[in-house]
This record gives sequence, structure tokens and C-alpha cells, in this order.
Amino acid sequence: MSAFLDGVRSQPVVYAVILLFLLAMVAIGVWARRARTRSRGSGGVRAFLEEYFLAGRNLGGFALAMATITTYTSASSFIGGPGIAYSLGLGWVLLTMIQVPTALLALGVLGKRMAEYSRKTGVLTVSQYLYGRYGSPFLVGLTSCLMILFFVAIMLAQFIGGARLFQAITGQSYIAGLVLFCITIGVYTTMGGFRAVVLTDIIQGVVMLTASIAILIGVVAAGGGLPAILARLEAIDPGLLSPTGAGGAIPVPMLFSFWVLVGIGVLGLPQTIQKCLAFKDDTLLRRAMLYGTVVIGFILFTTHLAGALGRGVIPDLPAGDLIMPTLIMRLMPPWLSGLFAAGVLSAVMSTVSSMLIIASATMIRDVYIAWYLKGDMERATTRFTMRASVGITGALGVLVFILALEPPDLLAWINLFAFGGLEATFFWPILLGLFWSGANRSGALWSVVAGVACFIGLTATKTSVFGLHPIVPTLVLAGVAFLIGNRFGGIQNE
Repeated sequence: MSAFLDGVRSQPVVYAVILLFLLAMVAIGVWARRARTRSRGSGGVRAFLEEYFLAGRNLGGFALAMATITTYTSASSFIGGPGIAYSLGLGWVLLTMIQVPTALLALGVLGKRMAEYSRKTGVLTVSQYLYGRYGSPFLVGLTSCLMILFFVAIMLAQFIGGARLFQAITGQSYIAGLVLFCITIGVYTTMGGFRAVVLTDIIQGVVMLTASIAILIGVVAAGGGLPAILARLEAIDPGLLSPTGAGGAIPVPMLFSFWVLVGIGVLGLPQTIQKCLAFKDDTLLRRAMLYGTVVIGFILFTTHLAGALGRGVIPDLPAGDLIMPTLIMRLMPPWLSGLFAAGVLSAVMSTVSSMLIIASATMIRDVYIAWYLKGDMERATTRFTMRASVGITGALGVLVFILALEPPDLLAWINLFAFGGLEATFFWPILLGLFWSGANRSGALWSVVAGVACFIGLTATKTSVFGLHPIVPTLVLAGVAFLIGNRFGGIQNE
């Protein structure tokens, strides 16, 4: 393995591709800053907030699609997921395809209604929507705190994963990768706001798609064609070709759990919902649903299939997570190795930048303006709001950077825990708030408290309910709690 690493580390082309990619992201942030500064004096605070946090609600179909799917994908789509496919086989590829309708679900179910509500009321954030819908400051405060907490956990995992990948590919220190990574995301996000995030998402999505297709072609060619690779997999373990995975490791309860966790559960992810506030019109929304479904399907299918087929090409790796780095080191020329590394970094950066901008929007709009200024937009000066928005975005990035200096163990557990925690918090209040006129603040509060408590309790105690992931019983309990609270809680909307 060290020989492969040394071979890549000695290639200046790899460094050049990665650095050019990172510089391009920074350049986009500088360019997007012009649109942000144009809001000064042309609409005041409201115009600035809409530009900085929603790009003026002016996203096109392709931009909306790429922003949605790149935020959803992360390093696990390129490293962790293919690593599990290496160990379990084609069954894991089949399981991963559950995520393909992500854009269709998020944009199709929530997009139109959320956008209509947003344009009518001027809301900028998910928390602001909850306040407008339920009229409960306590609900907004609780969900905002939970969202930022879970966002920090996810961003921490992404920062560490990106820095470790940079370390593995370039041979530079973990700290060097972390610093470079943090500076790049921090600069283009704080300077350009949501517009820079979307523009970089477009480029990052294209890079991810190109890199994933390239690695799959390389694996099939190196293995002597698909039939030869499948024959070797069957010789290693027939279970690698089974829908239930090697050793029957993918039972039916897991299949069902994944349909909830990474399927319908995306309707409760604020980082996905936020994109529904920023597009132009319904025609572009339909295009985004099509583009997003095709792109995320290609990315997930090619990367995970490459991981599964990689077992037939390199069968003796000590850990599945090594398969993608090893494949790019063995099979790809230096410029493609750099491109693939940029693709993984893209997945990480798009997730982090979106969460930074949403967390910043929540603190400015839902804490400073809604609470401190009692919702009086006229009292907020444009200059202070601009500086505070940039400052909070940067401060959150610095906080995650500091936490990542001493990386904790069990990063995958932290990421999945935070993912499920967001769904436990937002799923029912968002969904029922949009589609049930009788939903009230009491039901929403009961749902959040019961859902988060159940999810944390089941996860911390490692309690299994019929072999299901904790998110399944959590959403069931949270839904029941919403109905009970809605009927008997005694707190109605104003």
C-alpha cells in the first residue's frame, strides 16, 4: 500500500489538479461577492438577506438540481459507501439505489408548497417557516439549537474525512489538509454567500459525476471486463452477488430501515428543504427534479458499483474503506487521480458550505432579528447585518476547525447520528405543517421532544426494535406524539 501512496505523492500533477480546483472555488466566492455587495443600498437589509442566504430566490433548474444533490452527497458516497460495497457485494449497490429518488422526493413533495409559502411570507429559513406556521418562539428556539448542534456534528465528520483523504493522497500532514480545506470553504462561503455555494455546487457536481464514471470504467478495464470480474466475485463468495449480501448481512429490516433513513427521511432534512426556498418557478422545479434524479443516480451507482467490483480486482485489502483510494492509485493517471480526489473533496465541501450558510441564516434571521429585534426588520442596519452574516458564517467554520484538530473516533456513527437527529426533529413538523391545515404548535412541540428523546435513547443504549434502525421507531413515535399533542396538548396556533 505504501508503494501506491508514494507513487501518487510523487506526482506534481496530482497536487496541481487539487490546488487548481480549490483556487477555482475561492475565485467563485470572490466573484459572487459582487452580487452580495450590490444589495447594499438597493433594498436594504431584506434585499441583502435574500441575496446572501437565497441568491435572490433566482435559481434555475440545473442549479437547483446540483445544489440539492451535492448537499445530500458527502464523503461517504465516495469512500464509506463503496467500502461497504467492497465487503458486502452487489447487494449493497442495490440498497444504495434507494437514495436515487432523493431529488424527486425533496423537490417534488416539498418544493412547490414550500416555495409558495416562502414567496408569500418572505421566509428565509426553515426555522422561520416553523414560526410562521406554528407561531411558537419556543419551537423555533428548540429546533434551531438542535439543527445547529447536529449540523456541527456533520460538518465535523466532513472536515475530518476531507483532511484525512488529502493526507492519504498527497502525503502532507492532517493539519495541513485541514487548514487548506477550512480556508477554502470559509473564503468562498463567507464572501459569496448562498450564490457562491450554489455556483460551486454546480462545478462540484460535475466533477463528482466525471470522477465516478472514470473510476468505474477503470475498474472494469483493469478486471478484464464485467463477466470476468463477476466470476471472480462468485469464486470469492457467492454472497457477493446476492441481494442479501455476503453472509446475509443485508436482512429485510435493514432494507426497510434504509428506505426510511435515506429515502423518505430526506423530507426532514433542513439542508435539503432550504433549497426549496430559492428557485424561480414551477417549470424549473420540474427540470430540477429530472436533472437531480439522473445525476445522483449516476454518482451513487458508479461509485458503489466500482467498490463492489473492486473486490474482484483487488481482493486482499485489510479494510473496505481503502478500496477507492487504492483503485485511483493503481488504475488512474495522475491527472485523473487528482480529479477523483477533487471529486471527493467536492462532496465534502458542498455539504459543509450549505450547512454553514443555513446555520448562519438561522442565527441572523431567527435569533438576532426575530428575537433580539422582536422581528422589526427596520431596526436592523444593512451594514451590521452584512458584517454579522459574514462573521457568524466564518466563526462557525472556525469552531468546526478547532473541534477537528483532535479528531474523535466513530466518525461514521457521529454522521449517521446527526443525520437521524435532524430527521427526528424536523420530519413531522415540516411535512404535516405543509399538508395538514389542522396541525398546531402543540403537536409540533410534542413531536420534536418525543422524536429526539427516542432517537437519542435508542442510539445511546443500542436498543434494537425488530432489527430496525432507530430512526424507524423514532419517526413512528414522533408521528403518534404529534397527533396526541395536536388533539390534547391544549396549545393552538394564534
